[in-house]
Amino acid sequence: MFERGSAVQRGQVVAGRIAKVRGLTDVRIGDTIGTPVNEAETHHFAPPTLETVVVPARPQDRGALHLALAHLAEQDPLINVRQDEIRREVSVSLYGEVQKEVIQATLAEDFHVDVTFRETTTICVERLSGTGAAVEIMHEQGNPFLATVGLRVEPAPAGTGVEFGLEVEPGSMPPTFFKAVEDTVRLTLLQGVHGWEISDCTVTMTHSGYAARQSHSHAVFDKSMSSTAGDFRNLTPLVLMSALRQAGTRVYEPMHRFRLEIPADAFGQMVAALARLRAVPQSSESRGSAYVLEGEIPAAMVHGLQRQLPR
Repeated sequence: MFERGSAVQRGQVVAGRIAKVRGLTDVRIGDTIGTPVNEAETHHFAPPTLETVVVPARPQDRGALHLALAHLAEQDPLINVRQDEIRREVSVSLYGEVQKEVIQATLAEDFHVDVTFRETTTICVERLSGTGAAVEIMHEQGNPFLATVGLRVEPAPAGTGVEFGLEVEPGSMPPTFFKAVEDTVRLTLLQGVHGWEISDCTVTMTHSGYAARQSHSHAVFDKSMSSTAGDFRNLTPLVLMSALRQAGTRVYEPMHRFRLEIPADAFGQMVAALARLRAVPQSSESRGSAYVLEGEIPAAMVHGLQRQLPR
Protein backbone atom coordinates (compact mmCIF):
# COMPACT_ATOMS: atom_id res chain seq x y z
CA MET A 1 0.00 0.00 0.00
CA PHE A 2 1.26 3.50 -0.80
CA GLU A 3 2.07 5.47 2.34
CA ARG A 4 4.02 8.73 2.44
CA GLY A 5 5.62 8.14 -0.96
CA SER A 6 6.71 4.54 -0.36
CA ALA A 7 5.13 1.09 -0.80
CA VAL A 8 4.41 -0.91 2.36
CA GLN A 9 2.98 -4.43 2.54
CA ARG A 10 -0.39 -4.66 4.30
CA GLY A 11 -2.88 -7.45 4.81
CA GLN A 12 -5.91 -5.38 3.83
CA VAL A 13 -6.91 -2.22 2.01
CA VAL A 14 -9.71 0.00 3.28
CA ALA A 15 -11.85 2.42 1.30
CA GLY A 16 -10.02 5.49 0.03
CA ARG A 17 -6.53 3.94 0.02
CA ILE A 18 -4.40 3.11 -3.04
CA ALA A 19 -2.69 -0.25 -3.32
CA LYS A 20 -0.95 -2.49 -5.83
CA VAL A 21 -2.11 -6.13 -5.99
CA ARG A 22 -0.25 -8.88 -7.81
CA GLY A 23 -1.37 -12.28 -9.07
CA LEU A 24 -4.86 -11.45 -10.35
CA THR A 25 -5.29 -12.87 -13.84
CA ASP A 26 -7.92 -11.85 -16.43
CA VAL A 27 -8.91 -8.77 -14.42
CA ARG A 28 -10.23 -5.75 -16.31
CA ILE A 29 -11.35 -2.23 -15.43
CA GLY A 30 -14.80 -2.32 -13.87
CA ASP A 31 -14.48 -5.80 -12.31
CA THR A 32 -15.50 -6.14 -8.67
CA ILE A 33 -12.84 -7.60 -6.36
CA GLY A 34 -14.36 -9.29 -3.33
CA THR A 35 -18.00 -9.83 -2.46
CA PRO A 36 -20.29 -6.79 -2.19
CA VAL A 37 -22.43 -6.63 0.93
CA ASN A 38 -25.57 -6.14 -1.14
CA GLU A 39 -26.58 -5.57 -4.74
CA ALA A 40 -26.90 -1.82 -4.19
CA GLU A 41 -23.15 -1.61 -3.60
CA THR A 42 -22.28 -2.95 -7.04
CA HIS A 43 -21.53 -0.37 -9.72
CA HIS A 44 -22.51 -0.74 -13.36
CA PHE A 45 -21.45 1.54 -16.19
CA ALA A 46 -24.20 2.38 -18.65
CA PRO A 47 -23.22 1.28 -22.16
CA PRO A 48 -22.03 4.02 -24.53
CA THR A 49 -24.78 5.40 -26.76
CA LEU A 50 -22.71 7.09 -29.49
CA GLU A 51 -20.41 5.79 -32.21
CA THR A 52 -18.00 7.28 -34.73
CA VAL A 53 -15.81 5.99 -37.56
CA VAL A 54 -12.07 6.51 -37.00
CA VAL A 55 -10.16 7.37 -40.19
CA PRO A 56 -6.34 7.22 -40.33
CA ALA A 57 -4.70 10.33 -41.80
CA ARG A 58 -2.39 8.04 -43.78
CA PRO A 59 -4.02 5.02 -45.50
CA GLN A 60 -0.94 2.90 -44.76
CA ASP A 61 -1.67 3.30 -41.01
CA ARG A 62 -4.93 1.33 -41.28
CA GLY A 63 -3.41 -1.82 -39.75
CA ALA A 64 -1.60 0.10 -37.01
CA LEU A 65 -4.82 1.95 -36.18
CA HIS A 66 -6.76 -1.28 -35.68
CA LEU A 67 -4.04 -2.69 -33.40
CA ALA A 68 -3.88 0.55 -31.39
CA LEU A 69 -7.65 0.69 -30.88
CA ALA A 70 -7.72 -2.98 -29.91
CA HIS A 71 -5.03 -2.21 -27.30
CA LEU A 72 -7.05 0.72 -25.94
CA ALA A 73 -10.19 -1.44 -25.76
CA GLU A 74 -8.26 -4.09 -23.83
CA GLN A 75 -7.17 -1.45 -21.31
CA ASP A 76 -10.62 0.09 -21.03
CA PRO A 77 -13.72 -2.10 -21.53
CA LEU A 78 -15.82 1.05 -21.94
CA ILE A 79 -14.17 1.55 -25.36
CA ASN A 80 -15.84 -0.81 -27.80
CA VAL A 81 -14.21 -1.29 -31.21
CA ARG A 82 -16.23 -2.55 -34.18
CA GLN A 83 -14.71 -3.60 -37.50
CA ASP A 84 -16.83 -3.34 -40.66
CA GLU A 85 -15.26 -5.85 -43.03
CA ILE A 86 -17.38 -4.76 -46.01
CA ARG A 87 -16.58 -1.03 -45.81
CA ARG A 88 -13.16 -1.68 -44.23
CA GLU A 89 -13.91 0.85 -41.50
CA VAL A 90 -13.23 0.86 -37.77
CA SER A 91 -15.75 2.38 -35.36
CA VAL A 92 -15.46 3.16 -31.66
CA SER A 93 -18.21 3.67 -29.11
CA LEU A 94 -18.36 7.00 -27.29
CA TYR A 95 -19.95 8.59 -24.24
CA GLY A 96 -19.56 12.10 -25.61
CA GLU A 97 -17.72 14.41 -27.99
CA VAL A 98 -14.87 15.10 -25.55
CA GLN A 99 -13.91 11.42 -25.65
CA LYS A 100 -13.03 11.88 -29.33
CA GLU A 101 -10.33 14.37 -28.39
CA VAL A 102 -8.94 12.03 -25.73
CA ILE A 103 -8.76 9.06 -28.13
CA GLN A 104 -7.24 11.23 -30.86
CA ALA A 105 -4.53 12.54 -28.54
CA THR A 106 -3.77 9.06 -27.14
CA LEU A 107 -3.42 7.54 -30.61
CA ALA A 108 -1.07 10.35 -31.68
CA GLU A 109 1.10 10.41 -28.54
CA ASP A 110 1.27 6.72 -27.60
CA PHE A 111 0.95 5.02 -30.99
CA HIS A 112 2.07 7.74 -33.44
CA VAL A 113 -1.12 7.33 -35.49
CA ASP A 114 -2.89 10.52 -36.62
CA VAL A 115 -6.64 10.16 -37.11
CA THR A 116 -9.80 12.09 -37.88
CA PHE A 117 -13.39 11.20 -37.04
CA ARG A 118 -16.60 11.04 -39.02
CA GLU A 119 -19.80 12.57 -37.69
CA THR A 120 -20.96 10.97 -34.45
CA THR A 121 -24.02 8.74 -34.77
CA THR A 122 -26.34 7.17 -32.21
CA ILE A 123 -26.11 3.46 -31.35
CA CYS A 124 -29.66 2.14 -31.64
CA VAL A 125 -31.03 -1.34 -30.98
CA GLU A 126 -33.65 -3.46 -32.70
CA ARG A 127 -36.39 -5.30 -30.85
CA LEU A 128 -38.74 -7.93 -32.21
CA SER A 129 -42.33 -6.88 -32.85
CA GLY A 130 -43.65 -10.46 -32.85
CA THR A 131 -42.75 -14.10 -33.46
CA GLY A 132 -41.32 -15.46 -36.68
CA ALA A 133 -40.14 -18.81 -38.00
CA ALA A 134 -38.34 -20.14 -41.07
CA VAL A 135 -36.85 -23.44 -42.21
CA GLU A 136 -34.62 -24.69 -45.03
CA ILE A 137 -34.64 -28.42 -45.78
CA MET A 138 -31.61 -30.23 -47.14
CA HIS A 139 -31.82 -31.32 -50.82
CA GLU A 140 -34.85 -29.10 -51.44
CA GLN A 141 -34.83 -26.40 -54.12
CA GLY A 142 -33.25 -23.15 -53.03
CA ASN A 143 -31.02 -24.75 -50.39
CA PRO A 144 -27.48 -25.25 -51.79
CA PHE A 145 -26.09 -26.50 -48.48
CA LEU A 146 -25.98 -30.01 -47.00
CA ALA A 147 -27.89 -28.94 -43.89
CA THR A 148 -31.41 -28.58 -42.53
CA VAL A 149 -32.00 -25.62 -40.23
CA GLY A 150 -35.29 -24.37 -38.78
CA LEU A 151 -35.41 -21.42 -36.38
CA ARG A 152 -38.12 -19.61 -34.41
CA VAL A 153 -37.53 -16.16 -32.95
CA GLU A 154 -39.52 -14.64 -30.11
CA PRO A 155 -39.19 -11.32 -28.25
CA ALA A 156 -37.73 -11.34 -24.74
CA PRO A 157 -37.84 -8.71 -21.96
CA ALA A 158 -35.33 -5.86 -22.29
CA GLY A 159 -31.99 -6.63 -20.71
CA THR A 160 -32.32 -10.43 -20.83
CA GLY A 161 -30.01 -10.88 -23.81
CA VAL A 162 -30.09 -13.66 -26.39
CA GLU A 163 -31.16 -17.16 -25.38
CA PHE A 164 -30.65 -20.11 -27.73
CA GLY A 165 -32.59 -23.35 -27.23
CA LEU A 166 -33.44 -26.64 -28.95
CA GLU A 167 -36.73 -28.23 -29.88
CA VAL A 168 -34.91 -31.07 -31.63
CA GLU A 169 -33.16 -34.01 -30.04
CA PRO A 170 -29.61 -33.06 -28.97
CA GLY A 171 -28.43 -36.39 -30.36
CA SER A 172 -29.93 -35.81 -33.80
CA MET A 173 -26.72 -34.13 -35.00
CA PRO A 174 -23.07 -33.96 -33.97
CA PRO A 175 -22.50 -31.31 -31.25
CA THR A 176 -20.20 -29.31 -33.54
CA PHE A 177 -23.11 -28.66 -35.92
CA PHE A 178 -25.34 -27.35 -33.10
CA LYS A 179 -22.49 -25.14 -31.92
CA ALA A 180 -22.02 -23.80 -35.46
CA VAL A 181 -25.70 -22.84 -35.57
CA GLU A 182 -25.70 -21.17 -32.15
CA ASP A 183 -22.47 -19.24 -32.76
CA THR A 184 -23.76 -18.04 -36.14
CA VAL A 185 -27.11 -17.01 -34.64
CA ARG A 186 -25.38 -14.82 -32.05
CA LEU A 187 -23.08 -13.33 -34.70
CA THR A 188 -25.95 -12.60 -37.11
CA LEU A 189 -28.00 -10.88 -34.40
CA LEU A 190 -25.28 -8.22 -34.08
CA GLN A 191 -26.76 -6.70 -37.25
CA GLY A 192 -30.50 -7.19 -37.56
CA VAL A 193 -32.96 -6.33 -40.32
CA HIS A 194 -32.19 -2.59 -40.09
CA GLY A 195 -28.49 -3.04 -39.30
CA TRP A 196 -28.67 -2.66 -35.50
CA GLU A 197 -28.03 -5.27 -32.82
CA ILE A 198 -30.97 -7.39 -31.68
CA SER A 199 -30.06 -7.92 -28.03
CA ASP A 200 -33.19 -9.33 -26.39
CA CYS A 201 -34.79 -12.40 -27.96
CA THR A 202 -35.19 -16.16 -27.74
CA VAL A 203 -34.07 -18.26 -30.71
CA THR A 204 -35.20 -21.89 -30.85
CA MET A 205 -33.94 -24.49 -33.33
CA THR A 206 -37.02 -26.31 -34.59
CA HIS A 207 -35.59 -28.44 -37.43
CA SER A 208 -32.23 -30.10 -37.94
CA GLY A 209 -30.69 -32.52 -40.39
CA TYR A 210 -27.35 -33.40 -41.93
CA ALA A 211 -25.70 -35.74 -44.39
CA ALA A 212 -23.63 -38.33 -42.56
CA ARG A 213 -19.94 -38.65 -43.31
CA GLN A 214 -19.49 -40.48 -46.60
CA SER A 215 -16.67 -41.32 -48.98
CA HIS A 216 -16.23 -42.98 -52.34
CA SER A 217 -15.00 -46.58 -52.40
CA HIS A 218 -11.38 -46.78 -51.23
CA ALA A 219 -11.25 -42.95 -51.08
CA VAL A 220 -10.92 -40.29 -48.44
CA PHE A 221 -13.70 -38.20 -46.93
CA ASP A 222 -15.70 -36.34 -49.60
CA LYS A 223 -17.19 -33.08 -48.30
CA SER A 224 -19.41 -32.80 -51.39
CA MET A 225 -21.34 -35.81 -50.06
CA SER A 226 -21.16 -35.03 -46.32
CA SER A 227 -22.25 -32.12 -44.14
CA THR A 228 -19.68 -29.86 -42.55
CA ALA A 229 -19.94 -27.12 -39.93
CA GLY A 230 -19.50 -24.67 -42.80
CA ASP A 231 -22.82 -25.77 -44.30
CA PHE A 232 -24.58 -24.78 -41.06
CA ARG A 233 -22.65 -21.52 -40.71
CA ASN A 234 -23.64 -20.51 -44.25
CA LEU A 235 -27.29 -21.57 -44.04
CA THR A 236 -28.13 -20.25 -40.56
CA PRO A 237 -28.01 -16.50 -41.42
CA LEU A 238 -30.42 -17.02 -44.33
CA VAL A 239 -32.94 -18.86 -42.14
CA LEU A 240 -32.55 -16.45 -39.22
CA MET A 241 -33.03 -13.33 -41.35
CA SER A 242 -36.18 -14.85 -42.89
CA ALA A 243 -37.56 -15.49 -39.40
CA LEU A 244 -36.64 -11.96 -38.29
CA ARG A 245 -38.36 -10.37 -41.28
CA GLN A 246 -41.49 -12.41 -40.56
CA ALA A 247 -41.44 -11.34 -36.90
CA GLY A 248 -40.70 -7.72 -37.76
CA THR A 249 -38.38 -5.46 -35.80
CA ARG A 250 -38.52 -1.88 -34.57
CA VAL A 251 -35.55 0.42 -34.05
CA TYR A 252 -35.18 2.05 -30.61
CA GLU A 253 -32.84 4.94 -29.84
CA PRO A 254 -31.16 5.38 -26.44
CA MET A 255 -32.59 7.94 -24.03
CA HIS A 256 -30.95 9.83 -21.19
CA ARG A 257 -32.57 11.15 -18.04
CA PHE A 258 -31.84 14.79 -17.28
CA ARG A 259 -32.22 17.05 -14.25
CA LEU A 260 -31.89 20.80 -14.80
CA GLU A 261 -31.95 23.61 -12.26
CA ILE A 262 -32.73 26.84 -14.10
CA PRO A 263 -33.68 30.44 -13.21
CA ALA A 264 -37.43 31.00 -13.07
CA ASP A 265 -37.31 33.70 -15.76
CA ALA A 266 -35.69 31.23 -18.20
CA PHE A 267 -38.25 28.46 -17.65
CA GLY A 268 -40.36 29.15 -20.75
CA GLN A 269 -37.32 29.55 -22.96
CA MET A 270 -35.86 26.29 -21.62
CA VAL A 271 -39.03 24.31 -22.24
CA ALA A 272 -39.11 25.56 -25.84
CA ALA A 273 -35.47 24.59 -26.33
CA LEU A 274 -36.13 21.11 -24.92
CA ALA A 275 -39.06 20.65 -27.31
CA ARG A 276 -36.81 21.45 -30.28
CA LEU A 277 -34.39 18.78 -29.03
CA ARG A 278 -37.19 16.17 -28.78
CA ALA A 279 -36.85 16.09 -24.99
CA VAL A 280 -39.80 15.03 -22.85
CA PRO A 281 -40.14 17.01 -19.57
CA GLN A 282 -41.77 14.80 -16.95
CA SER A 283 -41.80 16.90 -13.79
CA SER A 284 -41.02 20.43 -12.67
CA GLU A 285 -40.73 21.92 -9.19
CA SER A 286 -40.45 25.54 -8.11
CA ARG A 287 -37.66 26.27 -5.62
CA GLY A 288 -37.60 29.96 -4.76
CA SER A 289 -36.27 31.81 -7.78
CA ALA A 290 -35.40 28.62 -9.65
CA TYR A 291 -37.09 25.64 -11.26
CA VAL A 292 -35.95 22.01 -11.16
CA LEU A 293 -36.93 20.28 -14.38
CA GLU A 294 -36.58 16.52 -14.94
CA GLY A 295 -37.29 14.36 -17.97
CA GLU A 296 -35.83 12.32 -20.82
CA ILE A 297 -33.91 13.32 -23.92
CA PRO A 298 -32.58 11.30 -26.88
CA ALA A 299 -28.87 10.53 -26.52
CA ALA A 300 -28.17 12.18 -29.88
CA MET A 301 -29.44 15.51 -28.51
CA VAL A 302 -27.51 15.63 -25.23
CA HIS A 303 -24.51 17.41 -26.75
CA GLY A 304 -26.80 20.02 -28.32
CA LEU A 305 -28.49 20.62 -24.96
CA GLN A 306 -25.14 21.05 -23.21
CA ARG A 307 -24.09 23.66 -25.76
CA GLN A 308 -27.33 25.64 -25.35
CA LEU A 309 -27.42 25.68 -21.54
CA PRO A 310 -24.94 28.58 -21.04
CA ARG A 311 -27.19 30.81 -23.17
